[in-house]
Amino acid sequence: MKPGLQAQVQGVLDEPACATNRAKPEAERKKGCTKPLTPGAAAGGCAFDGAKIALQPIVDAAHLVHGPLACEGNGWDSRGSASSGSELYRTGFTTDLSELDVVMGKGERKLYRAIREVIEAHRPPAVFVYATCVSALIGDDVVAVCKAAAERYDTPVIPVDVPGFVGSKNLGNKLAGQTLLDHVIGTVEPAAPSSLDVNIVGEFNVAGELWQVKPLFDRLGIRVLGAITGDARYRQVAMAHRAQVTMLVCSKALTNLARGLEERWNIPWFEGSFYGIADTSAAIRTMAAMLVERGAPADLLDRAEALIEEQEANTWAALKPYRARVAGKRVLLYTGGHKTWSVVAALQELGMEVVGTSVRKSTDEDKARIEQIMGDDTHMFENMAPKDMYAVLAGAEADVLMSGGRSRFVALKSKTPWVDVNQEKHEAYAGYVGMVEMVRAIDRAVNNPMWAEVKAPAPWQAGFVPAAPSSSSLRVVTSDATDFEDC
Repeated sequence: MKPGLQAQVQGVLDEPACATNRAKPEAERKKGCTKPLTPGAAAGGCAFDGAKIALQPIVDAAHLVHGPLACEGNGWDSRGSASSGSELYRTGFTTDLSELDVVMGKGERKLYRAIREVIEAHRPPAVFVYATCVSALIGDDVVAVCKAAAERYDTPVIPVDVPGFVGSKNLGNKLAGQTLLDHVIGTVEPAAPSSLDVNIVGEFNVAGELWQVKPLFDRLGIRVLGAITGDARYRQVAMAHRAQVTMLVCSKALTNLARGLEERWNIPWFEGSFYGIADTSAAIRTMAAMLVERGAPADLLDRAEALIEEQEANTWAALKPYRARVAGKRVLLYTGGHKTWSVVAALQELGMEVVGTSVRKSTDEDKARIEQIMGDDTHMFENMAPKDMYAVLAGAEADVLMSGGRSRFVALKSKTPWVDVNQEKHEAYAGYVGMVEMVRAIDRAVNNPMWAEVKAPAPWQAGFVPAAPSSSSLRVVTSDATDFEDC
């Protein structure tokens, strides 16, 4: 690992904004919270993958991967971050390094030509260039090439020097945030800064979730100046240093970015969630209060309370037909990060019982919230092997599994309903509207009549009871052969 990259990694691991990290002895604190990866094991993505996931939702920028084709193929479109405008971020650009390029030392020249071709063909406001394991191992100076290309073509070319081997996907998220602090944020000034400008950090607009909460801010006159990075534009991110308040949605990934905005530009931040009615209301209240402290009109607090009262009443009215259908249902929640506690709170608002929630990607603060919400820590588990998950589901200890796509096969094998709540999902569950959508999804899954038939004994099994015939049943009519002579 290059000395500069090693120092950058060390910097994001020693996170002073993390209470857990501050409580450790100095030697342990510098190690951060990362865990060594097991070679050959599925670690949930490499650092390159994490950096690409964090930055690719900047939708009008070009994202160029300097490495073999497989790196771009693995990382392309891995998260369903939606765009309201440009679709350039969905175009996969790669230098496609081959063995010949490696042997002949052509990597840097090939990268420079690729940057030129991307700029000439698409005229993006910026190009993000991602290092990979191969380009880092052969010693290509991605930073120098990007600097030369930026000067030659008068376009920001941002080096994302985060090869996969430096660590986990979470570390890649953090390094991507540091890249934005060092190369992007603060490079563009807004034409008309406002006392109602905010940043939302750690929201990636998966399945359009940012669009479910942005109308609430629009009604209050609050402008999302920096959406980092869901449905973001490059200039929007570059102006994030002029916001008045930052809301951190996913503390595990981008705490260093929120802290950097505060240290460099004096922007206070808070952590919140848009999952569930109570958490959405709390986020709006906190944001309004912090904006007023920073000089926003004092009536913002009253307008925020009026909006919350209206939205909560509308949401509970929309949920009324579903509450009786999902109340008392038992949920096994297998996800990570802030969803481990925010989704728990949302489910409990509906009268559902959470029989277990994973904390495999959660901070100590996340775990403390879960314990506070659920009353104890007996329902928390670090990791659950597929066989253990199958035992819980097959034993009818849970009525539905809410998890990512990798666990759906366990649910199907155990004949248990499943709802996707991870980054691959195709339905948005944020804000008040998202709460209704989540309940609809749970209702569709749990109360689908097919489960009764799937779980019923097959005709060759003991206990099978044939269905009683009805007037609408099909009848078999026999005829003489002469009836078909003319056929």
